[in-house]
Amino acid sequence: MSALFNFQSLLLVILLLICTCTYVRAVAPRLIDRNKEGFLGLFWMSARIGERLSPYVAMACIAMAVTLLVQ
Repeated sequence: MSALFNFQSLLLVILLLICTCTYVRAVAPRLIDRNKEGFLGLFWMSARIGERLSPYVAMACIAMAVTLLVQ
């Protein structure tokens, strides 16, 4: 089943995108910061969300991990 049709998988993909973009921006900021507009701006926005809402993203990651372990 595709991740777009399963809500839990879609949330997992979004969380992984946010965490990955935040990590890449911390390691190589020029890679993310040069594309602030257009389709690649999605990665910049994801990195900003990960930086500004990091406690909530961390709680969401923990909650997702628990739900995946329980299933």
